[in-house]
Amino acid sequence: MTVHAPATSANLGPGYDALGLALRLYNEFEVRLRDDDQLTVVVRGEGAGEVPLDERHLVVRALHEAFDRVGEKAPGLDLTCVNRVPHARGLGSSSSAIVGGVAAAAALLGRTGPDGGPDRDWIYRVAADIEGHPDNVAPCVYGGYTVAYREGKGWGAVSLPVDPRILPVVCVPDWRVSTAQARGLVPETVPHADAAFNAGRAALMTAAVCGHPEGLYAATRDRLHESYRAPAMPRTLDLVSDLREHGQLPAVVSGAGPTVLVLCSVPEGEAAPESPEIAGQVDSIRRRAGNDWDVRPLHVEPAGVWTPSPHP
Repeated sequence: MTVHAPATSANLGPGYDALGLALRLYNEFEVRLRDDDQLTVVVRGEGAGEVPLDERHLVVRALHEAFDRVGEKAPGLDLTCVNRVPHARGLGSSSSAIVGGVAAAAALLGRTGPDGGPDRDWIYRVAADIEGHPDNVAPCVYGGYTVAYREGKGWGAVSLPVDPRILPVVCVPDWRVSTAQARGLVPETVPHADAAFNAGRAALMTAAVCGHPEGLYAATRDRLHESYRAPAMPRTLDLVSDLREHGQLPAVVSGAGPTVLVLCSVPEGEAAPESPEIAGQVDSIRRRAGNDWDVRPLHVEPAGVWTPSPHP
């Protein structure tokens, strides 16, 4: 079987550890069962020559964890990864690997949902437990725009469709920032006024993404995490500031960074991909970003992780 797990952008400004967006950029994980209990791992694309090729590989670890959850022993397998999601750039590469491994396990275990497809709720719960926070895992599993949250000892999530007038554009640099480093810079406590500010903007973000894109610029303001992370990625925050102040564009740090996400949009009655206005916004982003950033317009992935399909 082959599992397609999309890239994601989390936080979206004010929605720290809660809001996320699935993007049409995929890692592919081909899983073939073996007649013995051996494991082989091949990695092509992003991470090739860098990640472990044994039981420590994140897809394998996730698959094994999923089997452990139901008291089953994982089978021997040949795993081939074709990675397109950049590593350590704030685009959910680890979540893609975790969700891909758990989704493959769900298919092998015959865990299906009410629609006959993969049991997405189970995949989400297992993957969020492994990841430790749900903001990237939720859109990777369910697609679209997601609001994810902790509920007691479990996890909840709601997936909502994105207004077609919105086109995400990512600016990917050639340098990396580890998620652990970026998270370590966020303080454990913040002023009440900042928390209240972000609560309102996170609510506005949901309204903006799901039908009122004219509110995106105001909705993408943050006081909880972006400024605290500036020491780890000063050029990222400089680009965010330039795009917002001089380009009047709703730019944010994507996930833990250092990628920058811009939520471009067009007026009512137009579709984002075909709009000359969107093309102008993308050109403006490229001019301001310069040659050190790979500027990529990406569509929203509406369905999340693709249903694994067996090979003959």
